[in-house]
Amino acid sequence: MDIARLFDVKGKSALVTGGSGGIGYMIATALVQAGCRVFICSRKQVDIEAAADRLRAFGDVTAIAADIATEAGVAKVADAVNGAGPLHILVNNAGTSWGAPIDQFPRAGFEKVLQLNLLAPFEMTKALLPALRAAGTEEDPARIINIASIDGMQVPQWESYPYSATKAGIIHMGRHMGKFLAGDHISVNTIAPGFFPSKMTASVVDLDNEADIAAAASPLGGRVGMTEDIGGAVIYLSSRAGAWLSGVTIPVGGGRGTIDN
Repeated sequence: MDIARLFDVKGKSALVTGGSGGIGYMIATALVQAGCRVFICSRKQVDIEAAADRLRAFGDVTAIAADIATEAGVAKVADAVNGAGPLHILVNNAGTSWGAPIDQFPRAGFEKVLQLNLLAPFEMTKALLPALRAAGTEEDPARIINIASIDGMQVPQWESYPYSATKAGIIHMGRHMGKFLAGDHISVNTIAPGFFPSKMTASVVDLDNEADIAAAASPLGGRVGMTEDIGGAVIYLSSRAGAWLSGVTIPVGGGRGTIDN
């Protein structure tokens, strides 16, 4: 057995949605440093181009500005990626949250989270099936990796109802997809991250505040997530080492949600 080959993803193509910052940028960093050709997409042209410029120091990166919560945005990304040849790795990472007391929760806020966190990954996957099917083989299937959250596996600390509901939904949707795409040599797995620094988590946790840091820190190591943590999980699922997995959910949270309740 060639151990180096076991975790090698060099030469594969990957798309990371929501790749301009936070966990998406961490995942894109790991994939491009591992030798993948990486597409990243996000809503804002300035942000996605800036992220791509930084990542190009490590390899081949293409930026696509698109709002994948819309049909037009999904089509724009799919046209660019399907037109570039086989797609070996799709990381459905883009997401958002909304918090409010239940008796004040706006319908528009719930619908916004539902649209981006659950419907967009479904539509993006559907639109990219030609490129994914072209990439998958019996020994090395194409990979769909959905980014959920520990909050899809446990009751969150905050009243973020649609966030936890959509993250639980994407876990089960991934298993459902995996059942019907296995015959096309496409695996579907999920990563459920704990707390990682991002614009979204900054709205609820101040990393300059010791009390907030203590509340967010994981049981294992007493820290928050880093690029190596999420990147390592994605590389594992994308490589030959993870080729015989489908329908699994890997919690990457230092024990958050798995050993602290």
